Amino acid sequence: MDWSPLLISMKTSILATAITFFIGIYAAHSVLKLKGKLQWVVDGLFTLPLVLPPTVAGFFLLLLFGKRGPVGKLLALFEIRIVFSWSATVIAAVVIAFPLMYRSAKAAFEQIDKNVVYAGRTLGLSERKIFWAIIMPLALPGIISGGILSFARALGEFGATLMIAGNIKGVTQTVPVAIYSATQGNKMEQAMLWVAIIVGISFVVVFFMNYLPNRKRYVAKAVKQKTRG
Repeated sequence: MDWSPLLISMKTSILATAITFFIGIYAAHSVLKLKGKLQWVVDGLFTLPLVLPPTVAGFFLLLLFGKRGPVGKLLALFEIRIVFSWSATVIAAVVIAFPLMYRSAKAAFEQIDKNVVYAGRTLGLSERKIFWAIIMPLALPGIISGGILSFARALGEFGATLMIAGNIKGVTQTVPVAIYSATQGNKMEQAMLWVAIIVGISFVVVFFMNYLPNRKRYVAKAVKQKTRG
């Protein structure tokens, strides 16, 4: 049994989640500072990969990173090729998973009581201090949920990955692509095994998505009650 699809999927998902985690938080916090229609436009652009078919997102990535694409031409000067490489699987997973992280972080930031932020400013705290000491702890349950959702989405990514990274065994063949490949080759037992594995991992991800934010709220509530006592 060749376990490389599972290894490639896990490596890709972990790295893509780490990237989307930070740029998603930064993008959400930056968008909320924008005013009026500009915020709507930028918010729409960041959310677009969520509603587009993954193959369309993969097509755009192919236009950007292909030999004739602007980024592809630039990288070619340094003898770097993205298309049909492992890096392409990471880029596809980042693009597809980003909107989930972005929207989760944005929703978490929007739910914070603005009076708490104003109180911090009244006390003379810097914006950086307010962000790390007030906003982030209050938004953490939503941000954790976004990170877990992003990991799950990156793990299950198929369409964009196939478009830009292809189906190269041991290099770009992730578990979803391996399921497709096994099904096309009438290897149903192998496909069933991969399906069982990805369903099991997805179940664990959903469990943590429900458990961790609730655990955070429970601890915060317990601390609050203890402080009052």
